[in-house]
Amino acid sequence: MDNRSISIDYYTDILCVWAYFAQIKVDELKAEFGPRVHVNCHFITLFGNNEIRIGQGFADGGYAGYSRHVRELGAHFPHVEIHPDIWTRNIPASSLPVHLVLKAVQLLEGQGRLPDAEYHGRSVFEELTWRLRRGFFRDLENIARWEVLRQYLGDLEIPVNEVEQAMADGQAHAALSLDADQHRERMIEGSPTWIMNQGRQRLYGNVGYRAIAANVQELLERDLDLPDWC
Repeated sequence: MDNRSISIDYYTDILCVWAYFAQIKVDELKAEFGPRVHVNCHFITLFGNNEIRIGQGFADGGYAGYSRHVRELGAHFPHVEIHPDIWTRNIPASSLPVHLVLKAVQLLEGQGRLPDAEYHGRSVFEELTWRLRRGFFRDLENIARWEVLRQYLGDLEIPVNEVEQAMADGQAHAALSLDADQHRERMIEGSPTWIMNQGRQRLYGNVGYRAIAANVQELLERDLDLPDWC
């Protein structure tokens, strides 16, 4: 029996609509390859200051124009829903508060301190990430607000006090800082980005699922100890 497995480093911003569209690809990858593929989630800060990036920075109409852009994109991806008022009401000032909480939860999961539960193949951390994305894009919740984040944590029975402790003692900040370092060092262009084979293979943006799966299959089948043929 072939027990080989590979790891994929997956970089996104929680407020990136392309990552929202791409969740179905992550789910399908896990369903098709199971434990042979490990998806390691990282967060990059593209929406760190939305007033500058979108309100002042989106040339075609600021928030209203960006809302129209996102809704037009959403029309091509019927497997998800986009709220008609997206990016015009309940606008998160930054993705950073969400990323910090997610890194704290990710640390707790790695330490075995979260409920032993699975949601359609997703771990508790993965389910929280998905619910927060969906909460913003579909339900128009300002997921940067602590009271909103607390509610999501409670819904999944994640211990809020332990999440707060991981943020208070700097552990979550350190983990998020490491993601930021990798963002720079690996010269990651945007969200979502898939990196595999020790950085040799990189897929970015709206990549079709079959292209992702083909790269994974090739890595699982070939002998990675051999030097590159070229």
